[in-house]
Amino acid sequence: MTNGNDFVELEECISNPGFTERGAEESRDSTEKNRGTTEENRESTEETRDSTASSVDPTGGGQQDACNEYTQIKPYAGMPKEVLLLYSSQARYRVPRQILFWLLILCVLALVALTITVIALSPPCLGWWRASPLYQIYPRSFRDSDGDGVGDLKGIIEQLSHFEYLNIKSVWISPFYRSPMRDFGYDVEDFREVDPVFGTMQDFEELLAQMHNRGLKLIMDFIPNHTSDRHRWFNLSRSRDEHYKDYYLWTDCNATAPRPNNWVSVFGNSSWTYDEVRGQCYLHQFLKEQPDLNFRNPHVRREMIDILKFWLEKGVDGFRMAAVKRLLEASHLRSEPLTDPSKPPEAFPSQWELHHDYTTSQLGLHQLLQEWRAEMDVYSREPGRYRFMVTESYDHEEVDKTMMYYGSPLVKESDFPFNFYLLDLPRNPSGLWVQHLVLLWMSNMPAGRWPNWVVGNHDNGRIASSAGRGYTRVINMLMLTLPGTPTTYYGEEIGMENINIPHSQIQDPAGKYNLSAGRDPQRSPMQWTGDMNAGFNNVTNATWLPVHPDYSSVNVETQKADSGSVLAQYRLLSLLRQSELPLQRGWFCPVHADTNVFSFLRELDGLDRAFLVLLNFGKEATVTDLSAVAELPDWLTVVMSTAPGAGGRRLHKASLPSEAGEGLVLQYSSGWRYHARPDARCFVSEKACYLGVVNLLYKC
Repeated sequence: MTNGNDFVELEECISNPGFTERGAEESRDSTEKNRGTTEENRESTEETRDSTASSVDPTGGGQQDACNEYTQIKPYAGMPKEVLLLYSSQARYRVPRQILFWLLILCVLALVALTITVIALSPPCLGWWRASPLYQIYPRSFRDSDGDGVGDLKGIIEQLSHFEYLNIKSVWISPFYRSPMRDFGYDVEDFREVDPVFGTMQDFEELLAQMHNRGLKLIMDFIPNHTSDRHRWFNLSRSRDEHYKDYYLWTDCNATAPRPNNWVSVFGNSSWTYDEVRGQCYLHQFLKEQPDLNFRNPHVRREMIDILKFWLEKGVDGFRMAAVKRLLEASHLRSEPLTDPSKPPEAFPSQWELHHDYTTSQLGLHQLLQEWRAEMDVYSREPGRYRFMVTESYDHEEVDKTMMYYGSPLVKESDFPFNFYLLDLPRNPSGLWVQHLVLLWMSNMPAGRWPNWVVGNHDNGRIASSAGRGYTRVINMLMLTLPGTPTTYYGEEIGMENINIPHSQIQDPAGKYNLSAGRDPQRSPMQWTGDMNAGFNNVTNATWLPVHPDYSSVNVETQKADSGSVLAQYRLLSLLRQSELPLQRGWFCPVHADTNVFSFLRELDGLDRAFLVLLNFGKEATVTDLSAVAELPDWLTVVMSTAPGAGGRRLHKASLPSEAGEGLVLQYSSGWRYHARPDARCFVSEKACYLGVVNLLYKC
């Protein structure tokens, strides 16, 4: 009908005189006749449209005639829009269309709801600093590319495939800042420059780019406590420049007896040195060439944040914060109490004879670390570019102080503080002692935090020497099967040992003060091959420290070719840790410890397999009976052993044999979980359960 417009809306009763129902006989007519009919139909259709438009009575008078003329009940090809709309409104076409539409909407809503549910129930993905061991490089000793006898950044680039072979994703490089090298890089002359002995800034940028291309993360050493006495800040401070005069800790003293108090440096002797230029004493908790910065000065705090930002903007993935407990000192400068009160107060003690109440862990320290963490979090907002922070603090028996570096539930500090307690493992090699050291950390760690483990570094002797070469494999197994992040000091993956350094070849300043405290033995060149200089320097015969004499057999190349070597077993353990959910993020449950053996379970709710790790740290072979652990099935399968040819064996839980220094990883299936026992002492950072039907990990 028309409403004053030229548009004609067809209703159900409007006819289509141009349509003719043809029978079967007409369909067999010749092609020529069809063509003629088509032409006639076209003319008829045009006439019909005109007649239809003219026959419609705006008052409705012609409606009955149109209804009588319309006889078509099926849609046809080529129908005009008006006719199509006519049929689309009929129930038999409209209802199925609406049903399909609402079904589609329901499916989309269901998928959205399912996605939200999975995201809400899924535990957070393991950060890159959790998913892989952390490997420490001491750059002077890793690989020398130019033949000067000192390792460098290009040497590290040449060996990046080593980390891929070991399935290691995180690499921490000790200092390579510009430095006079009085403490081999820990006395920094310029925080924004690479020392020429290690290469150039371009070398660093190439190293960083190649590491990122391989999926590796680079962690730098950050040394905030002090600088070199050649640093520009110190020279301006000693000259009493108005801006820099309080960048360091100065106090009045007597030039002939520069001891304002009894504070003692880490390397021995007084922590105070008289400066003739300024006419005062400055504080140094390490070498006298390493003056302490004054972090109560806001300008110093800003300077150090700017240095962090300089390297973060270059793309580094994290920092190891060195010697953090010494960042602040008591402003009153009182003498520290002696551990032996019977000694006279004026006695000149060593650092072990003082209670360091005024030189370590002072009020305001954690606020300073939180400021750095906040700056790093700004750079962590980029997807996939989380910036990692780990702190170094040797607190010894004061484990509660170490745990404070995790931060609080409301304010985060480091991702974890280094755990140095396993360094004491050689003191009493037994299953009971190892369990004590492990539980010392796990039982004091704040809920929901991530543990870590260290058995060696550039400041401590190699574990293969202190514990014995025969225990290298079992210690590696302990590190890679405990929950948390293990740190591997270069060479531990092949069982490198300390070297003997003749007095004439001592390089370390600590060793020059005290031969027994020297750190050169654990810093010898990395042993890559059995060739000249152990493959550390293939250009000349120079090495900054001697190579260990066992390099012909203890080297990467030789051990790669031996499936039973220390290196091969380290790699297998690293791959096993990555592939098995219970070892990645499952419960940790100690189940047995005696004078020889320490054993624990790694299990995950919902997963039909779990692992028993049995480690013999004793001096004799033994047979362990775990029949009292009802959650264990009678028979277990050896997945891996540090002894050759032991893999694949089936052992009864009442009779688990192990040799001295042997470790076993055994797999079993059980519907029971040990951590559910009321008397179980188990730990997990983030609870998760596995739903095998849909291969889903969810919070529980």
